[in-house]
Amino acid sequence: MKKYRSHSAAFKRQVAEEFIAGETLHALAQRHDISRQLIRIWVGKFEAGALDSDVQAADLLQEYEAKIAALERMVGRQALEIELLKGALKHAPRPRSASTSVVTGPVVSPSAEGVR
Repeated sequence: MKKYRSHSAAFKRQVAEEFIAGETLHALAQRHDISRQLIRIWVGKFEAGALDSDVQAADLLQEYEAKIAALERMVGRQALEIELLKGALKHAPRPRSASTSVVTGPVVSPSAEGVR
């Protein structure tokens, strides 16, 4: 199975500029080992201004904001779940014979060796 490569915006911009400067599609495709159709796509994006660093920074910022919003929703759901579990724990029946302290641990039952 063929693996897909990803190219940096600087590389895409360089190839598009070389094509606009007069380099042929065939020569660029052979030299960089990429398809001619891909070069055409990059040239179109370059001419539309989509390969500018400002546009890419804005796209990256928008992607990060979406991720932050998703994480904030997840944290909110988990906070609600924690509060629900705390409430359920308060109302859960506790055994009267066992110690429930985390610090002291369970009550140790006396052994037969210690009794005389």
